[in-house]
Amino acid sequence: MKKPTRVNHPPDVPMPAGNRPLVAPIYQSVKFEFETAEDTERFLHGERAGFFYSRTSNPTTRQLELLLAELQGREDCLVTATGVGVIAQTLLALTKQGDHVLCFVETYNPTRYLIRRLLGRFGVTHTMLSVEDLAGIERALAAQPTRLVLFESPTNPVTKIADIAAITRLAHGAGALAVMDNTFAGFHQHGEFEVDLFLHSLTKYASGAGDVMGGAVIGRTGLVRALRTDFGVLGGALDPHAAFLILRGMKTYFARYRAQTASALRVAEFLAAHTAVARVHYPGLPGHPQHELARRQMQDFGTIVTFDHKGGASAVRRFADQLRYFALAVSLGSTESLLVTSQMMAGRELSAEQQRLSGITEGTVRLSIGLEDVDDLLEDLNQALNASAA
Repeated sequence: MKKPTRVNHPPDVPMPAGNRPLVAPIYQSVKFEFETAEDTERFLHGERAGFFYSRTSNPTTRQLELLLAELQGREDCLVTATGVGVIAQTLLALTKQGDHVLCFVETYNPTRYLIRRLLGRFGVTHTMLSVEDLAGIERALAAQPTRLVLFESPTNPVTKIADIAAITRLAHGAGALAVMDNTFAGFHQHGEFEVDLFLHSLTKYASGAGDVMGGAVIGRTGLVRALRTDFGVLGGALDPHAAFLILRGMKTYFARYRAQTASALRVAEFLAAHTAVARVHYPGLPGHPQHELARRQMQDFGTIVTFDHKGGASAVRRFADQLRYFALAVSLGSTESLLVTSQMMAGRELSAEQQRLSGITEGTVRLSIGLEDVDDLLEDLNQALNASAA
């Protein structure tokens, strides 16, 4: 073999029997081959297992998919390049012209855009309610055939708690799929409910370090398998190196989530007692309107603490500028503490009534609590609130 050939066909290094790496390797390869043409054809006909092209599947991304499915208490999973990508691909794969979707004002802005604008261009209609309006949900489902109900819990950003059992029961009673964005709650929560598909942004708690993006849809085998072909054609595959980084992040998932949740409760209690704060939105507080529902549904109340500053938008800007340990940055679930203001979250396309239902005011601030020492965070919040209220 001449050297130009050898550099394209380097020597194999097979692992001896009984000897394996503690951390699985990154299969940073787009293509995989079989020993024979017959084996390749059998794979393409679904007659044998294996990997062929990383846009459809890859051993590293598959390991991540199996881990996430098990944590969520389901059989299968597909991962994508971004969190919003998995929402878009799931909606496109599940709906067609003439379908109807039920969604909610307390929903991630890009999700609302996808349903109202993107699907709307393709002839998919929608009804948008408040996630608290169970009677309205029942009426909407009775009024017309509905393909799916898409909701969050806790909601972004004001942490409303959806009655998951009631919503899934109403959806299934009307022949609709129950699809839940479970990003805020994490992979270890809500698996006991009859949710058909769970959506997650892996950019948040799965990665944890804020340095890689990804998305996942998790559900029973038959339903996930039905999505696989469309996902492969849409092309939003997760790169195996990103999958490896997310797998690495998942090793500390429980330690991070629970430590950040404990700090979030301390922050929420502090804010609730501060004179510059009008209201705190955190399901772990007894004063949260759905605290008892959250206690029944959740093991951990989450790392997101949202509050309304009494001084409104101008005071919020002063508050944000004064903080030392909170980064003014989007996303959540990182080891660093973050904040976003109402001007970064407000749904400007919503009507006045819909904005009221969303719970976002000019003074609303969303905090994502990180892994800093909680006493440092409390001191920082205190000095910024005092300065902003002066």
